[in-house]
Amino acid sequence: MRVEYINPFVEASFNVLKEVLGTELKRGDLYLKSATMQIMGVAALVGLAGDVEGRVLFDMTKETALAVASGMNGEEMKVMDDMVKATITELANMITAQAVTKLHDLGFKFDLTPPALFTGENMEVSNNLDVEALIVPMSIGPGGKDGKIEVNVVIRERN
Repeated sequence: MRVEYINPFVEASFNVLKEVLGTELKRGDLYLKSATMQIMGVAALVGLAGDVEGRVLFDMTKETALAVASGMNGEEMKVMDDMVKATITELANMITAQAVTKLHDLGFKFDLTPPALFTGENMEVSNNLDVEALIVPMSIGPGGKDGKIEVNVVIRERN
C-alpha cells in the first residue's frame, strides 16, 4: 500500500471529525491488521475502484456512533435509529469525498461506492485483496471520553 493513498484518508478523517464534532480529537499510532478482523459494532464501508481497488471502513462502537451522531446533530441521540445511521453514513461520505478530491488532484483516478452501514455484534470483515489493513485510531473528546473511531484502509493498485 502506497502512503500516497493512505495520507489523504488519514488527514480527511482528522479534519472532518474535528470540524463536525468541535471537540478534542487525538490520533493514535497507525498499525496493521490481518485481512480478517472483528468489527466493533457500527461500521460504514466505502468501496474503491479504478486505478486502485480496495475499501475504507469507519469502525466504532454503538456508543461512539451515538456520541458522534449527537455531536453532529446538536442534540442527544440515545437510540440507534435511522437518524443516527444516516448521520454515520454522511460522516463516511464527507471524509471519503475530501480524501478522494485530494487524490484526484494528485492524478489518481478512481470511483467510490456509496457507503454501506453495518451494525451488530460478532461481525467480521475480510478482504480478498491479499493486503493487510492499515488502521488509524482516533480518540474523540477530552481523554477519549466519547470513544474511538478506527479508520481501516485497504488499498492496492490495480494490476
